Amino acid sequence: MAHFGDHQSAIYAAGMFLGQTPEITTDLTQLEHRAAEVLAPEALGYIVPSAGGGATARANVAAFDRWRIVPRMLRDHAQRDLSVEVLGTPMAAPVLLGPVGVQKLAHPEGELASARAAAALGLTFVQSTQASHSIEEVAEANGDGNRWYQLYWPNDPELAESFLDRAEQAGYSHLVLTLDTTLLGWRPRDLDRGYLPFLAAEGIATYTSDPVFNARLEKPAADDPGAAGMNFAAVFPNPGLSWEQLPWLRERWSGPIVLKGIQHVEDARIALDHGVEGIVVSNHGGRQVDGAVASLDMLPRIADAVGDRLCVLFDSGVRSGPDVVKALALGAEAVLLGRPYLYGLALAGQAGVEHVLRCLLAETDLTLAGAGFSRVAELTRDLLEERPA
Repeated sequence: MAHFGDHQSAIYAAGMFLGQTPEITTDLTQLEHRAAEVLAPEALGYIVPSAGGGATARANVAAFDRWRIVPRMLRDHAQRDLSVEVLGTPMAAPVLLGPVGVQKLAHPEGELASARAAAALGLTFVQSTQASHSIEEVAEANGDGNRWYQLYWPNDPELAESFLDRAEQAGYSHLVLTLDTTLLGWRPRDLDRGYLPFLAAEGIATYTSDPVFNARLEKPAADDPGAAGMNFAAVFPNPGLSWEQLPWLRERWSGPIVLKGIQHVEDARIALDHGVEGIVVSNHGGRQVDGAVASLDMLPRIADAVGDRLCVLFDSGVRSGPDVVKALALGAEAVLLGRPYLYGLALAGQAGVEHVLRCLLAETDLTLAGAGFSRVAELTRDLLEERPA
């Protein structure tokens, strides 16, 4: 039986017998530094930094460090299986490619390359509303792969309905509604450059490929990208979004609905009361509210409160295989990966994304084995020891 961890043996064999070493580092914690060497300053400033002074992003990392794995010995783990089924979607491993916008900033192929990489490894790709390629283009690139659609709910109901219809028609099976970005957070690195790609019609392909949006433009977006960007800026903010509007969404989406951005236990309970199928415990990787609680700190409490009745997923701060194992042990059914795969995209396009994913899955597999387990379903909180803050 093949394991993701076998990728390690393949790397050693290539080095020892063929003199070939990886072009991209296998240390996933170093990807940001390597990507910084190839990204343009504007792209680097948009992709890497977080809101404010970065306190929330640092808290995400510190939260993972506080939890330490306590390995068990002499427990047969010769046959291992990372595969899971999440809300009816089969996945080769409990890792989804989370929704990341404006991927052309990292590589010209953007989401197309990432969607192909996800399909190649049997992972689920989550398409962002703020994509550089249209809903339909990414679906075609993803082929027979599993794909979910992430919605930034615009303040124009007709446009929102058009997005949902297009996503369903293009084979996106689940809807991920992001709750924490009805307004952009305070991001000094972008502000100091006066840089917001959307105003130049970058990262708004979902809009400029939409008949409802285009009907509101005096000229095609290609002829007047500035006007298209300003029209986007008028429909994107939606601070009036509320729980009372979720029934409208349910009426227009036939598949499972997942709410992304849950940080409070009470909000998790309210989500359950509103009949959604899942939530993502997330602080948007620290990009929205500076000084917010680390997502991992809230995961156990939220999982305890609703995990037996609601699918609990996790993102924010996942950078390595041990991070994946810790999040699963603390109650997540799967994790969403963000910036790391975008760094791979910047370094080598689709091949770079695949490299990052293979390394992450190999490290996850080997961490699972080293801890004495064969399947991710066996992971419980007993695996971990929490150090004092």
